[in-house]
Amino acid sequence: MSAIHCVLQSVPLPPALEQQLSAACAQRGAPLLPPGSDPGDSGDHVTVLVTHASAGASADMIAQLPALRAICSLGVGLDAIDLDAAARRGIVVSNTPDVLTECVADLAMGLLIDVARGISAADRLVRRGDWARSGPPGPATRVSGKRLALLGMGRIAQAIATRAGGFRMEVRYHSRSAKPELAWRHEAALAQLADWADFLVVACAGGPATHHLVSAQVLQRLGPRGFLVNIARGCVVDQTALVAALQQGALAGAALDVFEDEPRVPPELLALDNVVLLPHVGSATRETRSAMALLLLDNLQSFLEHGELVTPAG
Repeated sequence: MSAIHCVLQSVPLPPALEQQLSAACAQRGAPLLPPGSDPGDSGDHVTVLVTHASAGASADMIAQLPALRAICSLGVGLDAIDLDAAARRGIVVSNTPDVLTECVADLAMGLLIDVARGISAADRLVRRGDWARSGPPGPATRVSGKRLALLGMGRIAQAIATRAGGFRMEVRYHSRSAKPELAWRHEAALAQLADWADFLVVACAGGPATHHLVSAQVLQRLGPRGFLVNIARGCVVDQTALVAALQQGALAGAALDVFEDEPRVPPELLALDNVVLLPHVGSATRETRSAMALLLLDNLQSFLEHGELVTPAG
């Protein structure tokens, strides 16, 4: 393109990706402002913002960059990006979908099996030396043949549902609209889906539309033999209600890769042995992180050269 670009990297990125980003900008003569930069006068010239899904881009940040034309985000989530503010300015947004689907779905099934069978809890028991002192833990919950409910039916949820078929699980889902082309049954009400389910896996987008969608009522309907797995966004689950349900025995267990106020985790959850806690690592494999980085670079390079994104959001 004939247009002159300036790129602002607003957050630290993996070292290899930062090197590739710097090289890509240098190749196209686009100045790159690193994390921690005070845009100052340069802020008037920043046309591309590079961020990641956790940090996003607030309305205030967008307002400080009057020349901004594109936001390239590492990750699939868009809830931390003020899409309305971007749309009002005609700013295009890209994320890195598809390439992380398989690994996140793998982790969801791993968490489900872990919390049902008490794998992490049993590991802790062995490491403490309690096996020899008090014997093995009591019977856990079988996974095969159980009822799996999915909140959401996007790419990741579909991949989870496919994996569940290998365990002969019956699958139903709740989403904003039914997808009749899919084999799984849609439930119009999440509370009714929770009534039916043995496991509820949260696999929907975050944001205002889904904030605390998994409420105290939904958890109550899931019941004392039900398990919650969340690999989506912490804000989708009412975390206070979840803690209360677990403490009161109103829920059998929970497996969480995401939290409402990351990286802070409620100490009440740390004290519970029927909870599996991970530090938001759904996409954290070498293969997937490499593919995400390449897709971010593809979006940036395409915009710098042609003014178009490879994977525009929405």
